[in-house]
Formats: sequence, structure tokens, C-alpha cells
Amino acid sequence: MHTVKSSVMRQHMSDVLGEVDKKKEIFVVLKNNKPVSALINLDLLEELLSLTDNDYLKSIKQARQEYKNGETFSHADAFGEL
Repeated sequence: MHTVKSSVMRQHMSDVLGEVDKKKEIFVVLKNNKPVSALINLDLLEELLSLTDNDYLKSIKQARQEYKNGETFSHADAFGEL
């Protein structure tokens, strides 16, 4: 597990997200040297969720297949007008 200060996160968001994407690890975000949130690689999150919920894993597989088939929603379709 890695830690990253919120000030560093703010200044280097792209770099931090790149590290999260490359590594199957959890990055804990610190504010005033206290943990306030975490960033996690999406693959790792899916693995952790699948350990506790088989329906979740099935829904991920279905969503990926729908995406592959071009079955997507536009931002407006999903969220309407803000």
C-alpha cells in the first residue's frame, strides 16, 4: 500500500493516476497526514468485489460485453441535463 499527500495529488494528478493504473495496489490519500480516501486500480477493485459478490462479477462481464458490442449510453442519456 502506498500513501500520497493530497497536495501532491492535486499537483500531479495525471502521474498519480498513471501509477494507480500500472499497479494493482491501493494508494491512500493523506490530508494533514491523516488518511481521508483511497485510490485503487479498477482491476483490483473488481477482484476484491468479486470475492464477496458473484453477481457483481457477472454484471461486470455483461457490461464489458455490452461495451464491446457498442451498446453504450451518451452522457445525456445516462445523466440528463444537469
